[in-house]
This record gives sequence, C-alpha cells and structure tokens, in this order.
Amino acid sequence: VCTLCSCYPWPVLGLPPVWYKSAAYRSRAVIEPRAVLADFGLTLPQNKNIRVWDSTAEVRYLVLPERPAGTEGWSQAQLAQLVTRDSMIGTGLPLNPESTPKEAP
Repeated sequence: VCTLCSCYPWPVLGLPPVWYKSAAYRSRAVIEPRAVLADFGLTLPQNKNIRVWDSTAEVRYLVLPERPAGTEGWSQAQLAQLVTRDSMIGTGLPLNPESTPKEAP
C-alpha cells in the first residue's frame, strides 16, 4: 500500500481518503500489514507472504493484481473487467473470473 499519494492515480481512483496519509495508518501498514488488510476485508492465507515496501520520492512501486486462475488466454479487455480499486492499491484481490461475462473470441 503506497501512502505517499503523490503518485496515487486520482483520475482513476478518485481522491485518497484523508486518513490514508496519516502517520498512524502508514506505521500500522508496515507493522501489522495483515491487520490492515483485514480492515479492508481481505484475509490472506497464512502461507501467503506479505512484503511491505516503502516508497520514497526516488523509488515508486506499482501494484499489479495477481492474475486469477482460469484466465489464461483472456484478452486485456477481459482481464481489465476483473480489476478493482482495491486490487490496484494492494488491499484487495481481482474479481472472480466466474462472476464476470466473457467476451466472444
């Protein structure tokens, strides 16, 4: 979760909430990332590694949502339908491919 907000994609996701840049939230995201993710409604299996990388003015990290199983061969447009705001900022997973309509080949 990037909390600097200078690279937050406002035109795509809207303005970040005020608390998003708070020192308390940023600290907590580093100290207890699983608890922060749980606050967003995301519980990951204990065997899933969570790495917290701190962005700086010189270094930025891009969150790429994990490709859901069963989407091999899907077009970029089909995959884009699975991406949510939360999956773009690292606090959620993409939508289940079975819940979205598939394009005709």
